[in-house]
Amino acid sequence: MNTINVALGERSYDILIAHGLLDRAAEHLVPIARDGRLLLVSDETVWAALGARLQKALAEIEVIPILVPAGEASKSWAGLQTVVDALFAQGVERSDNIVAFGGGVVGDLAGFAAAIVDRGCGFVQVPTSLLAQVDSSVGGKTAINVAAGKNLVGAFHQPSLVLVDPSLLDTLDPREVRAGYAEIVKYALIEDAALFGWLEHNGAKVLAGDAAARTQAIAAAVAGKARIVEQDELETSGRRALLNLGHTFGHALEAETGYSDQLLHGEAVALGCVLAFAFSAERGVCSTADVARVQSHFQSARLPTSLAELGLQGRGEQLAAHMQHDKKRAGGRTAFILVRGIGEAFVDKSVELSDVATFLDRAD
Repeated sequence: MNTINVALGERSYDILIAHGLLDRAAEHLVPIARDGRLLLVSDETVWAALGARLQKALAEIEVIPILVPAGEASKSWAGLQTVVDALFAQGVERSDNIVAFGGGVVGDLAGFAAAIVDRGCGFVQVPTSLLAQVDSSVGGKTAINVAAGKNLVGAFHQPSLVLVDPSLLDTLDPREVRAGYAEIVKYALIEDAALFGWLEHNGAKVLAGDAAARTQAIAAAVAGKARIVEQDELETSGRRALLNLGHTFGHALEAETGYSDQLLHGEAVALGCVLAFAFSAERGVCSTADVARVQSHFQSARLPTSLAELGLQGRGEQLAAHMQHDKKRAGGRTAFILVRGIGEAFVDKSVELSDVATFLDRAD
């Protein structure tokens, strides 16, 4: 068992990482069940695949599933209303711990619902995708998407526990695994050059399902995120903003492709990281050698590394326009996460969107 504590005072919690942890979930979830029952939010696909396994593990209590359709469309006002109404119909109370059992969409949606019902109740993250295990389940950011953009309505609401079982990834679609892997690489690019070197040698094992390599990569990414969250829980000092490396570009790419299956979030982050490195090199703060190294690694993981792959070349103005709704925008300016090299990310508030548009118009 790998145990990583997120030290946030009275909001501190543990992230437990172990193969087969789902089958031992009773040890951790039964004690927090109110009156012998657990309210759980999942999507229809995850529940069909893994619901029976979880219910078997929690046979001594009643599990009440609240299901939403799989996909980003559920992370919406309508999806939130569905979950909130169902929770109240089941008699939710502030002493409940709502279990989020699914990928990033479910975690964000269930977490936001937990933040607002009865002015806030507890919740537990049991992430079932690699992206959720290494990123969205940790740190307490919860949100839904609105017409103006992705994740623009939400709350900081820390979970009370996160249970990460890498064995759940064994049946995950390989494309989803690759998308989640992009977030692991992102942590290395932010502040851990040694991890990036390790991934260059072991990334293929992580993607292929090697249990030891996959667990080590997940633990390293989670520990990296926990350190940054501890330093800047509410993203007020600028430190936590580093976690958005690749995301300002990535969210614009997702918006331009209609938040569709054409581009998964992790795929957008991969291309967004490549663009952040290339833009940093154009501004003279990062070497072209590091740009090539990052691009090569994402290519080896079969992740998108060029606008041409998505048919988005020449759309600089449209992509920059999406960035006007970025959550990091303040005082009329968008803060960009740029790099001085691998493992050396920093916040730059001097970037002009017109310069970004010109750069993107020239990008392949």
